[in-house]
Amino acid sequence: MVSNPGSAPAPRPRGRPRSFDRETALEKAIMAFWEHGYEATSVSDLTRTMGIGAPSLYAAFGDKRALFAEVVQEYGRSFGAFPERALAEEPTARAGVERVLREAAVEFTAPGRPHGCLVIHAAINCTTPEVEQSLRDRRNANIAAIEDRIRADIAAGELPAGTDAATLARYTGAVFQGMSQQARDGASREELEALAEIAMSIWPRT
Repeated sequence: MVSNPGSAPAPRPRGRPRSFDRETALEKAIMAFWEHGYEATSVSDLTRTMGIGAPSLYAAFGDKRALFAEVVQEYGRSFGAFPERALAEEPTARAGVERVLREAAVEFTAPGRPHGCLVIHAAINCTTPEVEQSLRDRRNANIAAIEDRIRADIAAGELPAGTDAATLARYTGAVFQGMSQQARDGASREELEALAEIAMSIWPRT
C-alpha cells in the first residue's frame, strides 16, 4: 500500500512495554524487605522475589534505596496503617493506644506474611545511614503522635494534670516495638494480647 505523500509520518513506536504488574512486584518487594530487613535483602534477592530482571527493577523503581523508600510508604498505607487510624478514630489517647496494641497483636502475628513490623525490623543491622535515619524518624514521629494525643487529653481533663506525656508515649512505643520483636520470636496473638492488657494497666486514670 502506497502512503499518501502529503500525510504526516507514522509515529515511531515507543519503548518496549513493561512486561510485569508494578503493584504486584511492589508487594513482593514489601514481603522481601519485611522478612529480611533492608541490609540483608540484596538486589538479586529482590529480582528473584519480584520475578523481574535488574534492568526492569531499576527502570520501574530506581535503585534499592529508592525502592525501599517506596516500600515503606506503601507499607504505611496498607499493613502498617492501623496505629494512625486507631489514634485518629478513638475519642481518647487511652482508647487509641489500647486499640493500637490490641490490633498490633493481631497484625504482628497474621498468617501468610512476615511477623512483626517492617519499619522496626528493617532497621536491624542497617548500616546505610540515610535508611537508618529515615526509619528512626518514622518511629519517633509515631511516638510524637501518641504524645500529642496524651497532651490533648491532659488539657481536656481526660488524664491527670501531672501525667508525664513524653514518658508515657515513649513507654507505649517501647511496648509496641517489643511486641514486634516478640512476634518475630514466635509469640502468639494471645500472648501479645495479654501483654497489651498488662501494658494498659499502668496508664493513669482521672
